[in-house]
Amino acid sequence: MREICSFTEYIIIGTGMSDRQIRAMADHVISEFGKPFGTEGLEQGRWVLLDYITSVIHIFQDDLRHYYDLEGMWFEAKRLHG
Repeated sequence: MREICSFTEYIIIGTGMSDRQIRAMADHVISEFGKPFGTEGLEQGRWVLLDYITSVIHIFQDDLRHYYDLEGMWFEAKRLHG
């Protein structure tokens, strides 16, 4: 991302099947990596954003992931698969 984005080096996108699962996924990331600089959506659990400055993590419900299409917005970015 650093070649095309000024605010982060990595954007990580994941999908959960329910608000409960998405909150659990976000809680797990926070327990592993510590408190993020910023968070959005933890209460609702439909789209959670965790901002770790050099990495921004998005966890979506499937319909919102397709609607907002971040992969399409950042199509020029190099993709890493793990």
